[in-house]
Amino acid sequence: MCHDKIDGSAMKILLFVLLLILLPAVLCAQPDYIEVTAPGNRQLRLAIDSPRPLDLPANLETAKLVSDIIAFDMNMSGVVKAEGRSRQSVTGNLSLVDVDFVPWLSDGFDLLVRSEYSLKGERLTVEFRLFDVINRKMLTAKRYLGAAKDMRRFSHSFADEILRVITGEKGAFTTRIAYVSAQTGNKEIYVMDWDGNNPLPLTKNGSINLNPDFSPDGREIIFTSYKRGNPDLYRRSLSNPAEVALSNRKGLNITGIWSPDGSKIALSLSKDGDAEIYTLDKDGSHPTRLTINPALDLYPAWSPNGKQIAFVSDRLGKPQIFVMNVDGSNVRRLTTNGNYNVNPRWSPKGDKIAYSRMTDGGFNIFTVAADGSSDTQLTYDGNNENPSWSADARFICFSSKRNSGNGLYVMRADGSGQTRVTQGKMSYFQPVWSAH
Repeated sequence: MCHDKIDGSAMKILLFVLLLILLPAVLCAQPDYIEVTAPGNRQLRLAIDSPRPLDLPANLETAKLVSDIIAFDMNMSGVVKAEGRSRQSVTGNLSLVDVDFVPWLSDGFDLLVRSEYSLKGERLTVEFRLFDVINRKMLTAKRYLGAAKDMRRFSHSFADEILRVITGEKGAFTTRIAYVSAQTGNKEIYVMDWDGNNPLPLTKNGSINLNPDFSPDGREIIFTSYKRGNPDLYRRSLSNPAEVALSNRKGLNITGIWSPDGSKIALSLSKDGDAEIYTLDKDGSHPTRLTINPALDLYPAWSPNGKQIAFVSDRLGKPQIFVMNVDGSNVRRLTTNGNYNVNPRWSPKGDKIAYSRMTDGGFNIFTVAADGSSDTQLTYDGNNENPSWSADARFICFSSKRNSGNGLYVMRADGSGQTRVTQGKMSYFQPVWSAH
């Protein structure tokens, strides 16, 4: 049998030919999102056409609700500039051929949201579609089935989808924020949509309840309550009012926070004298001491991979933020600026930690890289505390005492777009963002 040998030059030619064949496929490989670019690198403009009712008469409140929610979400994202418009016909089903892109193009829009809904009694069906106006094509469509009360949630959900299509990363607009409010005369725990709507009380025990934290699946919270006289740690489901004591050890049982996998809880206990950082199993058992220092150690915050914990300690004379391994080893100081730094919260992406620092004008929110570099001030007005990240790390919520009172605010991760999301003159404290 005869075997042909390929010399070095022939091999180079063969590899070159293979490269010519494979390179177009590599270059044309599509990312997991659709890149939409505005002309001249300007910000994308998104029009939200007024939703079309499939059943007459039209519900103008529903139509305005949908447009307002999607516009608010997308404008807060900073990715697009969104506004509600009304240009479609009143009746008929949506289809690609129905869209006359010319008027939207002439008004300078790059993207268009159209939707239709059917509301029969309490049964709601709604369909959303996102169009690329410049290239005259549909980018994505979603249909939702539920009750009439779900329209707000469906609108937030499609805003999440818009972000996914544009950036490749789903938004966090369907998530919720838990917080403390004294509107009843007692400090109780509440939960609301991320934009401040649908506030609901969780605790009603008439005592002092503090430092809520969501479980990773968003179905439960832990919090500290003085309802039995001592600051004890409790756990409760969002769907069940029963409050179960997890840690009622002597002294402090405070600043509890779930581990990323939900198997552990880190908190500060003073059962042995001074406040130290411990971990517990999720049922409150097996306390494991991590810090051993005569100073106060508080406010643990897990890294998203569960391997490190940031915390606050005054072991150097003033409260500073430290980081240690999850077993308590390798303790290192994180913050080197400022004399009073508290409330650390690790970004879900693991690259930054948000915290509060006392400045000349009161407390302000800062972020610092996980290695201690890039210490950056985000807020400058009012008294700002308790930062907490959205699940996509795009936003930070925080409490702030400004001219309009003590409310909850949301801002982009770079400090821009600071917006109050709570209403009224009541005071709101200690917000925490759910992961789901």
